Amino acid sequence: MCIISKYFIKNIIEKLLFLISIMLFPCISYSADFPVTVESCGQPLTFTEAPQRAVINDLNMSEMAFSLGLQNHIVGITGVSGWYKITPDFKLNQGSIPELAAKYPSLETLLAVTPDLFFAGWNYGMKIGGDVTPQSLAHYGIKTLVLSESCTFVDKRRPRATMDLLYGDEMKLGEIFGKREQALKLVASWKARVAAVQMKTDQQKPLKVFVYDSGEDKPFTSGKYAMPTAIIEAAGGKNIMDNLDASWVTTSWESVANNQPDVIILLDYQTGGGAETLQHFLESHPLMKQTPAVKNHHYVKLQYTELTPGPSNIDAVEKIANVLERTKSHQK
Repeated sequence: MCIISKYFIKNIIEKLLFLISIMLFPCISYSADFPVTVESCGQPLTFTEAPQRAVINDLNMSEMAFSLGLQNHIVGITGVSGWYKITPDFKLNQGSIPELAAKYPSLETLLAVTPDLFFAGWNYGMKIGGDVTPQSLAHYGIKTLVLSESCTFVDKRRPRATMDLLYGDEMKLGEIFGKREQALKLVASWKARVAAVQMKTDQQKPLKVFVYDSGEDKPFTSGKYAMPTAIIEAAGGKNIMDNLDASWVTTSWESVANNQPDVIILLDYQTGGGAETLQHFLESHPLMKQTPAVKNHHYVKLQYTELTPGPSNIDAVEKIANVLERTKSHQK
């Protein structure tokens, strides 16, 4: 009886969220035909037809495009193999799409394939003051869709990170490529999964979570504008560094230890021992080994795509929520 009830509730949630999602995303024109206009870091971006020669930067944004089946519209990806090991699933979805640059693409590299769209972000394929920017590409008639999470690097008035960063960007891709209905259904399914997590978690008493990306002298972590803050909150936790007015940022071990994290997220880039290397370091650190998370081995090991805006964020919410619930049970 309990199982039937859960499936019944989940079905109702999915239907409700699908209807709600149709009314959301006011920044997007929902006309069924072109032209369509979306917002990119506060600037309007208009398309008279679906891009046919898009270049997508990074693993997470490539997965966003692949989830809508946009491979036939993509002439290249960038910024993947130079940073991470490519999983078999990613390679399968990539198919015959070439990687144009292992890390950040140069302007010449992009111009060589005559793209009509570059989907990237600040510090996700573009650098402030670099040769590849929305302005430099516009000079050649190339439109740039900027990853919303990264807009904080050029606009400090942006709000703190929420899951709407993911949902909104996926809807923008759907609108730009004429896949609005598919994007609506996909986002509704993501929202349903997050809602199912939140029905089972205590959102009123969040456990304290620290995101450990890298660094030994000083840890590199997520501030209030980076996606992990949104993911942790959706899972029922609180990012102990969400008071930092930054996206990804360096902090001090003293600050982390003073916050006494209950759970630590270890970022696994799939290189050099990954999360295990970070864990071993924490367990030998004089301050961190005294924190509840380290003493009780309460870790969540996540990959890059799970902590940067993309479809894998939903998996991350579920994984973090499971560890938070186990941690609460341990504390009782």
